[in-house]
Amino acid sequence: MLFTDRTDAGRQLAGALRHLGRRDPVVLGLPRGGVPVAYEVARELRAPLDVAVVRKLGVPHHPELGFGAIGEGGARVISDDIVRHAGVREKDLAAVERAEEAELARRAHAYREGRPRLPLTGRTVIVVDDGIATGATARAACQVVRAQGAGYVVLAVPVASPDVAVRLREDVDEVVCLSTPGLFSAVGEWYRDFSQTSDEEVVSLLARAPSGDGSTPAVAEEVEVVSGGAGLAGDLVLPRGARAVVVFAHGSGSSRHSPRNRSVAAGLNGAGLGTLLLDLLTPGEEDDRANVFDIGLLAGRLADATRWLERRVSLPAGLFGASTGAAAALRAAAAPGSGVGAVVSRGGRPDLAGADLSRVRAPTLLIVGGADNTVIDLNRQAQSALSCENRLEVVPGATHLFEEPGALDQVAGLATEWFTEHLVRRSA
Repeated sequence: MLFTDRTDAGRQLAGALRHLGRRDPVVLGLPRGGVPVAYEVARELRAPLDVAVVRKLGVPHHPELGFGAIGEGGARVISDDIVRHAGVREKDLAAVERAEEAELARRAHAYREGRPRLPLTGRTVIVVDDGIATGATARAACQVVRAQGAGYVVLAVPVASPDVAVRLREDVDEVVCLSTPGLFSAVGEWYRDFSQTSDEEVVSLLARAPSGDGSTPAVAEEVEVVSGGAGLAGDLVLPRGARAVVVFAHGSGSSRHSPRNRSVAAGLNGAGLGTLLLDLLTPGEEDDRANVFDIGLLAGRLADATRWLERRVSLPAGLFGASTGAAAALRAAAAPGSGVGAVVSRGGRPDLAGADLSRVRAPTLLIVGGADNTVIDLNRQAQSALSCENRLEVVPGATHLFEEPGALDQVAGLATEWFTEHLVRRSA
């Protein structure tokens, strides 16, 4: 079984977990990659979502060999056999545990932004990851969850090594796994898109999910925007107290489910900015490749979506475009009375906006990867045609899709600063 991305995997996994909905479960995602999968499960089951933050305790001088694990609330699982056979002294054990406790507390606070963890005593707890290769982290998490008082522990993953999936049944009450391929070497090979999940995305997903008391810090809903008779699917997220909102236009071959755009959107949500990730073509229209590069059509629909959004939320609006979506965003911003307050392009093709570049009045930030030489040149040429406030930022070492570790985090940071400056501060 091959999954499109973690969102697709989460939705499929949720279907296999519906029988647990009547048990009033708590869903815990393993940071970072397990959280987008867990979010879809929690949404389907209408269950509270949290993270399972655990730290492995490694034998001194052999940290890859774990002698136990710790979790929040003082949960502690120690293998006496490993401690004895490895000759770990009590003072060394205590030193390792103190160091890992500090890191555990730091990560838990950062992910939840200070919110308390959900109580697990007596609850049915579904521990979710994006896949399992060795099972070490999943086993530690399930043992810690049990130590925290969970009454019934379920381990749920889209894909796992078959022998590991069998062994893990000894640690939990139930294992739900969609696929256990015989030829298994790595989790990522079973995903078309296995882009790194950022800390910002984890924070955003936790903020958007229902909490244990039924409250939701952010409004997240699927919407439909009608443009020229076409119904365009979108995902709207409005953090509590949002003061601006950004519409995303993806590039060719992508969709509103793009992990890259979702990662950037999560960074914006974490900074208090709303986001609308939108498919500018219907599924039937996407089959015709000519539509994918029809910048005029895409720009018109993006303009309609921006007007719809302004009526819906009455907030300053910006546009974020990737690849060909950047050209559509710039052309939409160039339209008279567009109301667009700022534009950001990621790995974009602003040159495809043509003569409309000179008519853009919204402050524009062009972000390109330092290893994306052809696109850098195209952006420099486009920048020379812009007459609005603008800036070109090059992310060192990044390729066209910004797949390198930390590259998307830099994009999210740059976009957040640009939109905050031009949408929030200037409208205050």
